Amino acid sequence: MNVTLIGTGYVGLVTGACLADLGNNVFCLDVDQSKIDQLNRGEMPIYEPGLKDVIERNVEAGRLVFSTDVAASVAHARIQFIAVGTPPDEDGSADLQHVIAAAANIGRHMREFKVVVVKSTVPVGTSTKVAASIEAALAIRGLPPLEPGLGWVHGEAFSVVSNPEFLKEGAAVEDFTRPDRIVLGVSEDAAGQRALATMRQLYAPFNRNHERTRVMDVKSAEFTKYAANAMLATRISFMNELANLADKVGVDIELVRQGMGSDPRIGYSFLYAGAGYGGSCFPKDVKALVRTAQEHGQQLRVLEAVEAVNAQQQQVLVHKIAAHYGANLQGRRFALWGLAFKPGTDDVRAAPSRVVIGALVRAGATVVAHDPVAVAEMKKALLQDLADAPGLMERISFV
Repeated sequence: MNVTLIGTGYVGLVTGACLADLGNNVFCLDVDQSKIDQLNRGEMPIYEPGLKDVIERNVEAGRLVFSTDVAASVAHARIQFIAVGTPPDEDGSADLQHVIAAAANIGRHMREFKVVVVKSTVPVGTSTKVAASIEAALAIRGLPPLEPGLGWVHGEAFSVVSNPEFLKEGAAVEDFTRPDRIVLGVSEDAAGQRALATMRQLYAPFNRNHERTRVMDVKSAEFTKYAANAMLATRISFMNELANLADKVGVDIELVRQGMGSDPRIGYSFLYAGAGYGGSCFPKDVKALVRTAQEHGQQLRVLEAVEAVNAQQQQVLVHKIAAHYGANLQGRRFALWGLAFKPGTDDVRAAPSRVVIGALVRAGATVVAHDPVAVAEMKKALLQDLADAPGLMERISFV
């Protein structure tokens, strides 16, 4: 099948490469010419284990191309994945400008029925906005006639599908090729059912031995992604609070984790205590869900507590250092192993290590830091974090 991926960030690049690896012809679009040039040179804009090999063999096979040509991307495929970023606004809500712009571009250039698949993590109701953006672009064109034999479906020119991603950084290729579920949110009308049939055909290789597809309405699919990430973030904050109490009462939290996790109703996943969660998903998605609730007159007290606990947890190691050595760390030298928010990735967004490094150098310490893949990204992040005192960068070295 022909497939278009709009956006070559983490989700778009992994999705496009893995779909090409299944034998599909994939067109990856990005408006960032430098990123497209980088990909066409065989260079990776992100680090993800196994991804470079997947991209290389599919580019060589002619199944995967990278381009900035919007018109060509729309013409390439009936299936149009939107996988652009949705960064948080100042109020915590998801910024949808790139999603809406991608939808408008589809409407400006489409000449046949399109299945528009929203892969980006978006708030409930976003698919309605995507549809409105496409309809507005079509209206400007006066709904021109379609190419012969590729007509509308009962008067509908497209259908929007919600297909949230559930990829873990550091294991994304494995997660995509061996998914535990595929969520498809579709409408009940004829266009929606045609879109569902198309998506079932695309994902058929994953359902040969076991049906992994969960079909639901569009809004429920959008909500599922936020609910899943909020639940995982809640487990992390819950264990971190217990770990802090365990320290005070002389309890080994690892033994407690094993005792809890052996209960099948609880399980072992996401029960590890640490320095708090980070990355591109949990912080952003918890904030966005809290903001969505506020917009509808509801307060999500549990998730507000999850956020507060996580912010406090990222300071716990700093407080322990200060309790041991005092507030003035002049002349102290600290080694920090691991900079990304988790192993196997170069993503340092909201990484607890940034909080720790910043606090140490501001207290007068020097830091020697190591990460197998995230050093370059951390250098850029710390330049932002220490922009008010750039001289502090001299106290940080990377090995």
